[in-house]
Order: sequence, then structure tokens, then C-alpha cells
Amino acid sequence: MRIRATVAVVSGALALSALAIPASQASQSRGDFPASDRYGFSADQRAGLPKAGRRSLAAKAAAPVISKIVINGGKPIVVGTTNSKKVTISVTATDDSGIDGFSTIIWRGTSPEDPIWAFYQNEESATCKAASATTSTCSLTVTVPSEELINEDATTWKVGAWVTSPDGEDTKVDAQGTVKIQRASQLTVNAAPEPVKKNGTITVTGKLSRANWDTGKYAGYSTQSVILQFRKKTSTAYTNVKGVKTSTTGALKTTTKATVDGYYRWSFVGTATTPAINVAGDYVDVK
Repeated sequence: MRIRATVAVVSGALALSALAIPASQASQSRGDFPASDRYGFSADQRAGLPKAGRRSLAAKAAAPVISKIVINGGKPIVVGTTNSKKVTISVTATDDSGIDGFSTIIWRGTSPEDPIWAFYQNEESATCKAASATTSTCSLTVTVPSEELINEDATTWKVGAWVTSPDGEDTKVDAQGTVKIQRASQLTVNAAPEPVKKNGTITVTGKLSRANWDTGKYAGYSTQSVILQFRKKTSTAYTNVKGVKTSTTGALKTTTKATVDGYYRWSFVGTATTPAINVAGDYVDVK
């Protein structure tokens, strides 16, 4: 059973101090995610916002406009079995009074208030850099630990953004962006015999594995298409030799003729749940 430590943070000029977490809620089983009011402002905090903030929620005043969000540099979040991945989330927003706060969440489910699972920002407040008197880019980090993931989490997650302005206005978009969380991949290769006679047959083996978050170990990735590639000793570019499918245990094996010195490697193009990977080439000396 995966265990998640509950972390709460709030950002923005109007954000109040975070509520204390009871000791009994210090950790939760993966199947018992606590309902959260920590993203942006809680219901009580929203009720206490200045009138200017309530006007923005009622669309009676111009609310901040979020024009851009960048999550992990535009790349999927790839997590192994024993590591945590810290990612940066940045938003660019505009308001006539400027931007002074930003809160974020990575979540999966029907709403960030009652998610299947969620990951919160690490910092209590965002770092905001003003591009002008009205526009700023604000950044936060979110950590995704492997011990909080299960295999079904290898999918697309929503990313929320809540920005505030000095005059008490705010804009909250629960799905301002999306990001894939993927199971890290591993790939091995071995070409033999070494050395080999010219035009002799070599056997290239290997294994494709990926993180199994349910067990905390890597396991073979079965029936996946992988490409055998070759690079001449005098070249810097690999060319495709043939395609091979992994066995039920993720094993790879094929044969090919060796005509010149060079490097053999496996190349996996990736899937929606598992990233692409190229293994370092194994050198074969042709006599």
C-alpha cells in the first residue's frame, strides 16, 4: 500500500495562515486521500476576502487574466521507483493592478477539492517577476514522490492555477493545463560474440523494463516494439537495422550480420505511460 504524507501550502497576498494538520492525518493510505481546501483559498478564506475579491468572483470587476502556463518545461513528469521528481510550474498573468500571488496543484479526478490524488506546491508563496506594471510571471515547485504513485497514475493530470492581484481580485482555473506522469523506463543491450569475423552472425540481447509503482520495483515491459540500431565506428548517427518485440518478460533477442566495426543499441519510442529511451551502444570489433 502506498503511503502519502499530507502537505499543505497556500500562496498569494490575501492567503491566510495554513490550518494545522491533526497528527492523525499526518499520513494517509493511497485509497484514502483527504478532501482538501489548501489549494488557493479555503471556503472560509474565500468568505473572508475583501469586497474587491468578491466583486471579481461575481464578474463585476476585471479579474486577472492568465495567459500562459508552463509545467515541467513542457515535458512529462517521469518517475522511477525510489525517487521524487521536483517540477517547476510557472504562470504568466495580467491585471490592471499587477499580480502578487500564485497557487497551484497537480491533481487527478473530478475536482481538486475531492481528487483521486493530488500534489501540492512546496513553497508557501510564489516567486513573481514583473514584466511590466500589469503583467508578471510567477513560479512554484511541486514534488511528485514515487511512493505516492500507483500504476494507474500513469496518465494525464490536470494542473490548477490561482492568481491574485494587489487590489484583491483573483482568478482560479482548476484545469489551466495538463501534464503526463509516466513510469520511468530502463533498457539494456549486449552484442556477442566480441570480436567477430567479418560477415559473421552476432546475437543482440537486452531487456526493456519500467517502474512498477505498485511493487516499488522495475518489471519487464511486455510485447513492446523496440528498434535495433547500428552506428559505424567512424559515424555519429545510428541507423535502423530491424524491429523486435519484447517477450512477456520484456526480453529482447535477435541476430544480424556484422560487416564493419561499430555500436549496436536498442531504441524504444515510448508509449503514453512510459517514456522513450535509447540505451548506450555496445561496441563490436569486426576482424
